[in-house]
Order: sequence, then C-alpha cells, then structure tokens
Amino acid sequence: MRNFEFQNPTKLIFGKDTTASLAKEIDNDANVLMLYGGGSIKKNGVYEQVKEALAGHKVVEFGGIEANPEYATLMKALKVIKEEKIDFLLAVGGGSVIDGTKFLSSAALYEGDEPWDILTKHIRTFEGMPFGTVLTLPATGSEMNSGAVITRAETQEKLPMGGPGLFPKFSVLDPQVVRSIPSRQIQNGLADAFTHVLEQYLTYHVGAFLQDRFAEGILQTLIEVAPRIMKDTEDYEAASNFMWCCTMALNGLIQKGVPSDWGVHMIGHEFTAMFGIDHARTLAITLPSYYEYKFEAKKEKLAQYAERVWGVTEGDTEAKAKAGIKKTKDFFHDLGIETKLSNYTSDYEGTAETIAKRFAERGWLGLGERQDVKPDDVEKIVKMAY
Repeated sequence: MRNFEFQNPTKLIFGKDTTASLAKEIDNDANVLMLYGGGSIKKNGVYEQVKEALAGHKVVEFGGIEANPEYATLMKALKVIKEEKIDFLLAVGGGSVIDGTKFLSSAALYEGDEPWDILTKHIRTFEGMPFGTVLTLPATGSEMNSGAVITRAETQEKLPMGGPGLFPKFSVLDPQVVRSIPSRQIQNGLADAFTHVLEQYLTYHVGAFLQDRFAEGILQTLIEVAPRIMKDTEDYEAASNFMWCCTMALNGLIQKGVPSDWGVHMIGHEFTAMFGIDHARTLAITLPSYYEYKFEAKKEKLAQYAERVWGVTEGDTEAKAKAGIKKTKDFFHDLGIETKLSNYTSDYEGTAETIAKRFAERGWLGLGERQDVKPDDVEKIVKMAY
C-alpha cells in the first residue's frame, strides 16, 4: 500500500428529518446565500424545510443553477455575493448545485481578474468562503469531497477544480428526499457512484487489501439496492443505503493508498460539453471501451472484480476479466442506460479527433493510473465508443 494522508473535515448529518439541524450549523449573524437548481426543492418540500430551519438568519436566494453548472450563471451568483456581502453559502441540491457552490466559494476570495483561470490554470483552492450543503440527489459525492466540475458553454468546456479549502463545513443527508427523485436521476446516481468506485479500484494491485474490500462492498451494495430503489423510491432502507454509497464512493477514503485512474471521467466530460449528455451516461458510454482498450494493464484487477463482486468463478484471469467488463455493461443496461455514443446523438463523426486535439492543446498528455493514455489513445477509445 502507498503512503497517504487523509483528512476529511466535513461534518455529516445523516437521517430522517435532519434538515432542521441547519440552524445550529450556521452562525446566527451570517449573511447566507442559498443556492439551488431548477426549482424541484419547491415541489418536494425541501425548500420549506430549509427556510423554516433558517427563519432566524438573513437569507438571500439564488436559483437556476443548471444540471451542469454553467460559468455564466455562476458569475451572476458571484455578483450577488459581492453586492449582498454574503459570507456563508448554502447549496441545496445535488452534485451540480454543490459543485457550482464550490466554484463560488473559491471565486469569492480569488484575487485574479478572471475566475475561469481557477479551472484553466489548475489553481488549487486552499481557502474558500465557508459553505454547507443540503443534499437532494445522491450521485456525485460532492457533499463530502473538495472537488468540482464546471461547464462553460461558449467554449464547450467542462473542467475540474478543487483543493483542501473546498470541503463543505457540513452536509445534511436525509434519505427521504429520494422518494421524489425522477427515475432517470435515480439511474444516473447509481451509474455515477458505481463508476466513481471503479475509477479508484480497477487499476493495479498494490497490496491494499482493506481498500479493495471497501470498494467491493460499495459496489455490491449498489448492485443489491439498485432494483429496489428503481422499483420503489419510498423504500427508506434502500434509499438510505443508496445515499450512503454515493457519499462513500467519492469522499476520499477508498482512494487512499492506491492508484486511481479518472480517464473515463475526463473523456466523459467532453461528451457532456459537446452534446449535453447527462454526466452519468457519458461514463457508461466511455467505460466499456476504455477498459477494453486498457485490458492488458487492468486484467488482473478486472478478474478480481468479476470474481468478488459479480461471482464469476469460471475461466482463467483473462476470461474473468472479460466477464467483468460484460457484467458492468449489462449493469448499465439493466439501469436503463445505453453504452454507445450513437445511442445519444447521430452527429458523432469527428468527435474522437476533436477530443484528442483538445486534450493535446490542454497539455493532457497522459491520463490513467500510469499516465500512459495519450491523446492518440483517447481518439481510439472514443471511436470504440461510437
């Protein structure tokens, strides 16, 4: 196992009717900016719960943050922060709202002229404006990590950012919110969390036995609860396990002491930027082709994954590894998610070349756990995903 340091300062408040605890987590004299998305929180009761909890606080609202948080929208929110002298941010939503809030946390204290530089110049945030979250859509794990991804439509870019200053101070996780989530978003959440684990697990052996078991446990739990939560979002037991899996999949724990990949995500982000495809579905498009292309480098862990997670016992290492890829693809299909780019757009010709060129121009010359996936490799992987 590799050397590592692990510190996650986010306080989690998990369980039924926990939104009422907001009042004691935010200073009474704070000027709070409450950020949310398209208004679903006003339909599912979360908006009223938050407003009631913060009745004694000064709260300014900013809605309309997109499913892929758009830079132009966030710049409008940044203006509100400065004009209203906001000193605490509260994200009420899913990963996109939380990611947008992380950008604002960073941008609010950024001393440069162009906040977009935070992303393009890979500027890590060591101190941001304090913020908390009320999670309404389990999927990304953004409620307990320090990373974010922001989209800019005018340049067709979707770029990551992060830093130790971007951990939420607290996150409220009430699994009851799952009962009002549309089936498409349930599917996305399951696929997103599942892929987050695979990005940190399907690399190569470093003797991290417990980390492997953590990862396998999350994957097995997602497989177990997926049919239950898709059938009945009122199933609290399934909902609570689903929500907790999504958080544990990307709160930093399972990646400590092991190599991680993230190439699937970097390629998938481009599909969202170019075609507006849901983030989770871009992962399902990319992952099978990515693993098939990197088969030799990943086959040992793929075989372990197939055996331990899916119960594949027949065949040699290579046969098990291939079964692992097929089982993953079948899992996405069972969720109702297609795994080819052509299932989402007919305008895919030239996509591979465009993405490879973008990666080269950005200096992204080596993706993956060994930094050996070059732009030319990316082009081949994307073509396999057509």
